[in-house]
Amino acid sequence: MPITLYDLAGSDDSSRFSPYCWRTKLSLAHKGLEAQTKLVRFTQKEPIAHSGSPTVPVIDDGDTTVCDSFNIAVYLDQTYPDAPPLLGSEIAIGQAKFIETWTNTQVMGTLFRIIIMDVFNGLDDADKAYFRETREKRFGMTLEQFEKDDDEQRAALATILTPVRMMLATQPFLSGDKPAYADYILMGCFMLARCGSDKNILADDDPILAWVERMLDLYDGLCRKA
Repeated sequence: MPITLYDLAGSDDSSRFSPYCWRTKLSLAHKGLEAQTKLVRFTQKEPIAHSGSPTVPVIDDGDTTVCDSFNIAVYLDQTYPDAPPLLGSEIAIGQAKFIETWTNTQVMGTLFRIIIMDVFNGLDDADKAYFRETREKRFGMTLEQFEKDDDEQRAALATILTPVRMMLATQPFLSGDKPAYADYILMGCFMLARCGSDKNILADDDPILAWVERMLDLYDGLCRKA
């Protein structure tokens, strides 16, 4: 029986912009695990109510339900140890947790300011009020005030990504010679931009683009087809 993945969609079913769901989709592909997808939207809580989580990704693997992309990665490694590891050792799990925290707070926070109105405009009408209310409460300002699509913000994002460029100067993936969960964490951000906006968030000569291209080609072009 295949794993069921609950994935977030915009107004169009093909608009799968959640960076966290992309981490899980890449993790499942990395493990070679078949998954069937059930689409949910921000205001559709009933399909995932059994998980106890208000947000996706959520997976059902037989009688086991797991929520949160990082928890899912750990679960997949523990449950399917014969498939290629996503994280590996306890030390690697701790290191990946740091990368996740850095990505969520630094990369995602800055990227979101550039593209938030694009993401908002791509939502289902029923979700727009929910998205606006919850995000404006979190930010303490309107979405329009929060958005900062300018040279200063793009320069800030480029600076934040400096460690990524330094690592990719010596190896093809963040995880080394082959991709693993650290790569999927960051790639989720680029999939948010790819699926939720038409803006170019990196300069044309940014060496990170070569890594993005490699990631897009993985698993029969899973990301590129999005």
